[in-house]
Amino acid sequence: MESRREFLKEAATGALLLAAQGTGAFAGAVDARAEAGKSRVVVARDPALHSPEGKLDEGRVIALLDRAITTYTGLNKPADAWKRVVAMAGGPDKVIGLKTNGLGGRGISTHSALVFAIAHKLEEAGVPSGNILIWDRNARDLQACGFTISTDPGRLRCYGSDVAGYEDEKASWGSARIRLSKILTRECAMVIGVPILKDHIMSGVTFVMKNMYGVVDRPQDLHSGGCNPGVADLNCVPAVRDKVRFTIGDAMTSVYDGGPGYHPERLWYPNAIIVGEDRVAIDQTAWQIIERKRAEAGMKTLEAAGRPPRYIATAADASHALGTNDPNKIQLMEV
Repeated sequence: MESRREFLKEAATGALLLAAQGTGAFAGAVDARAEAGKSRVVVARDPALHSPEGKLDEGRVIALLDRAITTYTGLNKPADAWKRVVAMAGGPDKVIGLKTNGLGGRGISTHSALVFAIAHKLEEAGVPSGNILIWDRNARDLQACGFTISTDPGRLRCYGSDVAGYEDEKASWGSARIRLSKILTRECAMVIGVPILKDHIMSGVTFVMKNMYGVVDRPQDLHSGGCNPGVADLNCVPAVRDKVRFTIGDAMTSVYDGGPGYHPERLWYPNAIIVGEDRVAIDQTAWQIIERKRAEAGMKTLEAAGRPPRYIATAADASHALGTNDPNKIQLMEV
């Protein structure tokens, strides 16, 4: 993993040039305060993120990531914006977890380039390498993202709940009766969700909230009813609600039908990173991105296909109160 991080440091030089080229489009245009009463969601895009052959430009990933974070925070300097993110965890001495999603296997898993870029930016903001933990359900899912397992406490760590284990006692909220990963409950002060945007054959969409199925021992127990109210209930479990505070969503590659597995015939490149704190607002935004692509491909809406992501509205209702799905209460910023 050290060689990959060295590559990112070199790529960052090119990323600064790319960011400077695009500065006029967004720098200074965003106030540090969200519109009153609205949840801010940033969708940052770079059409050149992938080559015509589908190869990801990692230098552009870094530049796009900085653009997303500066736009979200309203701070022009990436260094200041990343310090704001670190402050959400309580400071650089706290452990920050990066929860990925490798369930779909190679081709449709969280891109390691994005995760390593986030880790590098956190380090630049003062977080020691050993206080950054890349994690998922197990080694298989992490390896699908392109990671190597590492438990060395003095370096950037990467391992799953198969190493850390699950709590003996079940946590409960609504229909959720689950054992949580000790990585979430005992190791991380804050978790940044780094899911990958996908269609889902049962729930319609899988992104921010459904990524939390990867923090429990038996996610299969939460799939009934199109994962409704399972997704919403799980995200209301205190450790999940309180610790998963920020999302840097991977919408650089996606599948718009047949997910959550890899289906190359339904693969497309949104070339985007989606950032925010309101998990419901982000999932609502992601849902519309997938619907637009399905319409473009001449496909039925998810509602017509019999699998709308109803859990999003459930998560927004008065009993769950996890965020908003009302477009009038979402400050969507596309840059």
